[in-house]
Amino acid sequence: MQALILVGGEGTRLRPLTSTMPKPVVPLANQPFITFMLEWLRRHGVDDVILSCGFLADAVRRVLGDGEQLGIRLRYVEEPKPLGTGGALRYAGELLDERFLMLNGDVLADFDLTAEIAQHERTGARATIALYPVDDPSMYGLVRCREDASVTEFLEKPSPEEIDTNLINAGAYVLERSVLNEMPPPGASISIERELFPKLVDHGLYGFVADGYWLDIGTPARYLQGTFDILEGNIDTDVSRRLEDGRRVVADGASIEGRVVAPALLGEGSIVAGGAIVGGRVALGPGVTVGEGAHIESSVVLEGSAIGAHARISGSIIGPRVEVGEHCHLEDGVVLGEGVALGAGNVLRAGARIFPGVRLPDSAIRF
Repeated sequence: MQALILVGGEGTRLRPLTSTMPKPVVPLANQPFITFMLEWLRRHGVDDVILSCGFLADAVRRVLGDGEQLGIRLRYVEEPKPLGTGGALRYAGELLDERFLMLNGDVLADFDLTAEIAQHERTGARATIALYPVDDPSMYGLVRCREDASVTEFLEKPSPEEIDTNLINAGAYVLERSVLNEMPPPGASISIERELFPKLVDHGLYGFVADGYWLDIGTPARYLQGTFDILEGNIDTDVSRRLEDGRRVVADGASIEGRVVAPALLGEGSIVAGGAIVGGRVALGPGVTVGEGAHIESSVVLEGSAIGAHARISGSIIGPRVEVGEHCHLEDGVVLGEGVALGAGNVLRAGARIFPGVRLPDSAIRF
């Protein structure tokens, strides 16, 4: 089975993490995010993946290569300009099989793609959209279906009186190559959701209600939530299984003098000094150092960063090669980009974002 994954966006909602690295290879639980999707696809029989790239495409190639280490054939298509979801599909058309999967590259999921493909065959569909039930439908565009699963209508930003379903588009499609005939020639910028799918209503468009885990990790809050769900085993991944075997702590190759509280994932060469506490719900990248008496909880610290003595970090994301000074206090959604250096005694809260390379002197920010 073949899959096309759209990874061409700039990841603006995840800045400053994505200011210096492409979103598909931003580390999630110490591995490039897109590898979780590739593992999921492989479990459902996908052996040929095309990545539709745009922003920092060469960096994606350098990290992922040809997919041999992942047990999958990996090929790349680079858009000459942003073409939208439909335009990206059409641009990759020459490489596509008669039937293939198409996925939004922001998705972390483990639902049953094999069952979606089986329903697609059973109904004779031209396109099948994975649909996911949400608790608050008012936040999303909704999809209405008949009892036979055929799609009848798309509702964008519905008013309260219009809400009669809680199913949203989960960004995972089974498509027949024939749908490309409904689209403009390659190079046009179009949206598959707004321009192609409405054309297919009553002409072979079906919905598949997914049962399992699904999350769009395109924001810092959702990136953290995805990390926590992997650590806690709420989604089926290789990392989650390793954590389960290790009683929710994996610290191979780490040096620990302080305390580690489950669930926690510590990368190779990371160091936790005496009196420091790491966890719960923490992922430290390779080569991270945590100073004496520091406390990190519900946070991600990426490769090569150094956390000073007696610093306190909660609910935050620390980018690669960051220096956090002694007695700093970071909480409530702070995101630090690559190479940021905070002097001692800085206090950041409420979603503050510091962009790559910024250096703050001691006690420069206290709020």
